[in-house]
Amino acid sequence: MMDANFRSTGLAPEAISALVEGRHGDPFSVLGPHDDADGGIVIRAFLPGAVGLSILDGTSGAEIAHAQLLHPAGLFAANLEEHARYLLQIHWPDAIQVTEDPYSFGVQLGDLDLHLISQGTHYNLTQALGANPVTVDGVEGVRFAVWAPNARRVSVVGDFNAWDGRRHPMRLRQPAGVWELFIPRVTAGERYKYEIVDHTGNTLPQKADPVARSAEAAPSTASIVASSAPYQWHDEDWMRAQRARSGHEQPISVYEVHVGSWVRELNEGNRSLDWIELSQRLIPYVREMGFTHIELLPIMEHPFGGSWGYQPLGLFAPTGRYGTPEDFAYFVDRCHAQGIGVILDWVPAHFPTDIWGLARFDGTALYEHEDPREGFHKDWNTLIYNLGRNEVKGFLIASALEWLERYHVDALRVDAVASMLYRDYSRNEGEWIPNQYGGRENLEAIEFFKHLNSIIHARCPHAFTVAEESTAFPGVTKPPEEGGLGFDFKWNMGWMHDSLHYVEEDPVYRKYHHGSITFGMVYAYTERFMLPLSHDEVVHGKGSLLGKMPGDAWQKLANLRAYFGFMWGHPGKKLLFMGGEIGQTSEWNHDASVHWDLIDDPAHGGMQRLLRDLNRIYVHHEAMQFGDTDPQGFQWAVVDDAENSVVAMLRFDRERRSAVLVASNFTPVPRRGYRIGVPSGGSWQLILNTDAAIYGGADTHLSDCSAEEIGAHGSGWSIVVDLPALATVMLLKKQTD
Repeated sequence: MMDANFRSTGLAPEAISALVEGRHGDPFSVLGPHDDADGGIVIRAFLPGAVGLSILDGTSGAEIAHAQLLHPAGLFAANLEEHARYLLQIHWPDAIQVTEDPYSFGVQLGDLDLHLISQGTHYNLTQALGANPVTVDGVEGVRFAVWAPNARRVSVVGDFNAWDGRRHPMRLRQPAGVWELFIPRVTAGERYKYEIVDHTGNTLPQKADPVARSAEAAPSTASIVASSAPYQWHDEDWMRAQRARSGHEQPISVYEVHVGSWVRELNEGNRSLDWIELSQRLIPYVREMGFTHIELLPIMEHPFGGSWGYQPLGLFAPTGRYGTPEDFAYFVDRCHAQGIGVILDWVPAHFPTDIWGLARFDGTALYEHEDPREGFHKDWNTLIYNLGRNEVKGFLIASALEWLERYHVDALRVDAVASMLYRDYSRNEGEWIPNQYGGRENLEAIEFFKHLNSIIHARCPHAFTVAEESTAFPGVTKPPEEGGLGFDFKWNMGWMHDSLHYVEEDPVYRKYHHGSITFGMVYAYTERFMLPLSHDEVVHGKGSLLGKMPGDAWQKLANLRAYFGFMWGHPGKKLLFMGGEIGQTSEWNHDASVHWDLIDDPAHGGMQRLLRDLNRIYVHHEAMQFGDTDPQGFQWAVVDDAENSVVAMLRFDRERRSAVLVASNFTPVPRRGYRIGVPSGGSWQLILNTDAAIYGGADTHLSDCSAEEIGAHGSGWSIVVDLPALATVMLLKKQTD
């Protein structure tokens, strides 16, 4: 029942009902200060659960009006003679709260912000959307803003309002479809979500903020107001050096890490290390091993740990599992201080269907496609971003820039690119929709990648991008202005599959599969490649790398050492998943540590020492780098000796002043006195033998050698070397003036 005082509010009964029932889509038309019919001011506040309200002078704090309860649900009104700065003194059953009125503040976002959001070009998106601690008219608080164009009502809910969606309904800014509200006295660290009423009047499950910069650790799902204080970086020299050098030519040897399972503390409940502990333990290890970069499986907030981060929902928030956003920034800063770059796996292909996430965010298919033939991945039970919407493209590009700019990350490895490029990816006939020309290519995704890489290279000259693309799609690493997608590197999945297939064969049969180990060079320079032995090869029953090798225990280790030597000698940047460097015997388990106890075994400790030396050779010798992306830096020395399962490669520096010969014997039979053609005379120094005792090998004695003017393999000169069983050797030739 309404009493007689309602007549003086100037509100229609329908408006009051909509407000108290949480259906009102324009709260600023009802709440806050408004001119009344008598020439004064009426202040209205809706405070469900409050038992009283007083209006205080905003300067002196003295009470200037006592509000009347106009509706038992908590609608109050008070009259002032004129506009004045005021405070609300709210009487709760067990406390008194003094605060500014959120509905006394004007619009928060400028027209330019709204225009750029709609256009998909607001690349500093977290400065507009999300939760930003700001000061408005001298008042500190948090400005909340969220894109939900099809909602009837959006409210901020959190600990600060007892998660009551009636308390803080937001203002809709048309035509951008952005809802905003400044809430005074809310501070960083507060938990929050959005309560959304869809266009049919249904209240949706409370939603996490798509643009939150911090979030609760799973299984909790709330967003957290992140601090606006900038991190104090100490990596100016590193960033300057990265901007000045070419990523294509620099040595890149990547240690791929799942943060949660690199080391676990068994004595403390099998917990993972946090960013501070990783700074103290992972970074020194990677530096000692000689890797140039750490690549982290996705550390964006994700609901299910078993997805390893590949089903993220918080594309702007470092997962709370390992610490705060500031802790992650510290980790990156410490990596740079030790000369190590940081690569993040980034997932713009799809997102999970969790009801508190992006799925049907405002009651409609907002971030995803409506039609499941375009918007649903059956393989992964995930939803596909609708790249035909400007706002969605802008959301994703802004996420990429957030990591590169805010966190000084050095590169993004983009996951599942192939699934985005083809409309029929993993779909049967009738389960996909052709493009406008009737083809299978996803034209929107192609343009998205071109635009993404163009923006990254223009704004972040220190950074590079890597595509996980498993097909023969042309021009993945060609510049957009030449019709390419603009990535700097592409994972060479063909090389990985072919070479692993070869070394998995029993050596007696390898001669019948010789093309598998050499075929990669047929297309090695069609793109700029990275050679990946990633986490994907040691999960889902595939076993460990060591477990793939044939033979007894000794032969397995020898095979893997020879394969690593071949890989580090082969053109292409390098990537190895954690555990591979010690010859882990079982496949990766994301709930357990790498089996570090293995390094007490000389054979596994030797494997670790081999990887360290391979990295040292790769980084130290330009001849091992130049041919990664330039065919002038590579030449086959022996390519067709299938009978003996021997291959040999020559690597040259840019000026051909030095060369490295990489020769691999993939049989258990030593090849003594093996003659290999070389370009010219001179001496060759042995710099690595994977069969050396320090690596756990048989310690076949090898020595330096000199070239003879005897033709072999199409060259006028040759050297004679002993090739140990199941081993790779490297010899260095330095040219003299």
